[in-house]
Amino acid sequence: MSQIVVVFDFDKTIIELDSDNWVVDELGATDLFNELLPTMPWNLLMDRMMKELHAQGKTIEEIKEVLKRPPIHPRIVPAIKKAHALGCDLRILSDANMFFIETIIDHLGIKNCFSEINTNPSYVDNEGRLRISPYVDFQSSPHGCNRCPPNMCKGMIIERIQASLAKEGKKRMIYLGDGIGDFCPSLKLGEADFMMPRKDFPVWDLICENRALLRAEIHEWTDGDEMEMILLKLIEKIKIQENNNSNSVQLLSVDCKFETISMAAHEALPPPLRVHQ
Repeated sequence: MSQIVVVFDFDKTIIELDSDNWVVDELGATDLFNELLPTMPWNLLMDRMMKELHAQGKTIEEIKEVLKRPPIHPRIVPAIKKAHALGCDLRILSDANMFFIETIIDHLGIKNCFSEINTNPSYVDNEGRLRISPYVDFQSSPHGCNRCPPNMCKGMIIERIQASLAKEGKKRMIYLGDGIGDFCPSLKLGEADFMMPRKDFPVWDLICENRALLRAEIHEWTDGDEMEMILLKLIEKIKIQENNNSNSVQLLSVDCKFETISMAAHEALPPPLRVHQ
């Protein structure tokens, strides 16, 4: 069982841009998107855009083709594969949607690296239209966090993950993100955890303004090269610390065994050497 859980945001963390904007722009619906943006929440807007694209004759296969070519730094996929090979439990926590994320990571060959994807649900209906729903039904059951968008509080999801991990023993978490929505989960990390905000992105600005609110150790990164280097160094650091702690426990166990030596045997031992000052 892995002692290290790595949680990735998706847009502008794994890929270099926002997957929602990418699909809308590539399929020629930017003007309509910008026109509707002031009128409804983002998540509902994306569902509406899928309806409009379907009405224009755009197919699921065309959407998939667009999702196979978003820009991504060349070191991101190797970093994810290395972290997985080192035994880390990798997860995605994103305000994108399941169809977009699964299509992209499946094409990149890293889908099997992740044990869990937390994002907005989506499915293809009987008419061949992609439907996108909010992670939280904010109209009937709002999450109540004023730091986060109405459809998703990433902090609450991190707390749920932490609660499930607590049942498996001590775990260390590394969280990577870039956006405003990644600030709330950063506040849920403990002193033994690590926050990796993307430098000069919104979450970095919020952390710089509210540094005292965070307990986790902070390691910023700017691009895929730095992300790979820092992530792998943190994994190595945790593994070394865990090995040292394990060795200390073993030594303590040995000491306890010696303490059980009978008094007779103890009396037969030579007196301890005393050093005179």
